[in-house]
Amino acid sequence: MKSRVVDMTKGNTTRLLVNFMLPMLLGNLFQQLYNFVDSMIVGKFVGADALAAVGATSAINFLFFSLCNGLASGIGIVISQYFGAERDDDVRNTIGNALYIMGLSAFVMTVLGILLARPVLSFLRTPSNILNSSAEYMIIISSGIIFISSYNCVSAILRAVGDSKSPLYFLILSCFVNIGLDLLFVYVFRMGVAGAGIATILSQLIAALGSFLFALKTNIYFKLKKKDLSYNKIIVARSVKIGVPLAFQSSLIAISCVALQSVVNTFGSAVVAAFTATSRIEQLVQQPFNSLGMAVSTFTGQNIGAGNEARVKKGLWTGMAIMALFVMVYLPSAQFGGEFFISLFVNDAEVIALGGNALKITSWFYVFLGMIYVARGMLNGAGDAIFAFVNGFVEMLGRICFARPFTMIPGVGVWGVWLATGMTWCVTGIISLLRYLQGKWKVNVPKKVEINE
Repeated sequence: MKSRVVDMTKGNTTRLLVNFMLPMLLGNLFQQLYNFVDSMIVGKFVGADALAAVGATSAINFLFFSLCNGLASGIGIVISQYFGAERDDDVRNTIGNALYIMGLSAFVMTVLGILLARPVLSFLRTPSNILNSSAEYMIIISSGIIFISSYNCVSAILRAVGDSKSPLYFLILSCFVNIGLDLLFVYVFRMGVAGAGIATILSQLIAALGSFLFALKTNIYFKLKKKDLSYNKIIVARSVKIGVPLAFQSSLIAISCVALQSVVNTFGSAVVAAFTATSRIEQLVQQPFNSLGMAVSTFTGQNIGAGNEARVKKGLWTGMAIMALFVMVYLPSAQFGGEFFISLFVNDAEVIALGGNALKITSWFYVFLGMIYVARGMLNGAGDAIFAFVNGFVEMLGRICFARPFTMIPGVGVWGVWLATGMTWCVTGIISLLRYLQGKWKVNVPKKVEINE
């Protein structure tokens, strides 16, 4: 059981970050493989309108997932700090209290997602020809929030104690199950976007149950006793104090994506389909950044708990160097292979041309996108809760303030949608790095190997 726990307060920084990041990256790539195949199956076998219907719900679904995922991240950060401070009883008690936190948040988000699906989509001016399919898909996905949030919470807990491998196994399994069910429901049974939604929640159920039962059997910190399940208001308060700003951070980002989607919707279903395809590709681009950011977050959390400020700084700059290597691969791929990547999703020549040109615009800003993930991961791991909210607010303002004005510039037009995305990454990345340089996060470094409640 101890073999599944990794202490990141000692050892080579680069090796620890890379070894921790790779299983998450592999898992995230499998997740994106599913997203790719899901979109390809819907786009190829049902049509561009069906792909647009699924894409029109992406930002809204992200918004409803944000509270649950933010709280899961907050729980993980609290556990990583307790782990670094060698407070094992508090690690277990935090896991026990996570059941209450995640159960309530998932229930609330499920109810809201189901009730508000059609009203929100209508408010966002979703094209009438895809409105019904979009609402149906969103209701189905909202019904599975409990499964999605449960898997994310178990994963966050395991990562907090240095185990990034265990969640990978069940994520890979769920991806293959998801693809198989997609083909069954969409291609064989002709269930359209509803079939894709059902396949998603069933596969997430498998991932949630599998990862929890596996952790229960193999990870020493999941061996909970009755006292570990007792309600602890201090632990809940710490988890909420860190998790809620992270949730708001994600929520504000989601709101900005919803606002951007509303602008995209005004250009018709072809642009919506192109935007959906480029978003899927950019989700793939973000996976190494996301995995690296989570590695930096765990590394930071454990070393904050251990009171090692110098090691925290080294972790951030090592992460930045690794991120730069990924950008050097991404940029030429997007510049010269954009239309090929879009053609994997649809056969429509207009959509392929739109998406290919769009990727040429956003790829110039990938370095700032990577900067966001690394700096945000470090600050989140340090428990800089206030900036988590500020960071999300900046990203929200960027998309809202840039999108509509950019599309109104003569000669820019629809390309302003993707230019707004790039400029938002630029502003947010720079501000995140400036926050680190400001040094506010240092107040969370204890003078002793203790964490002030």
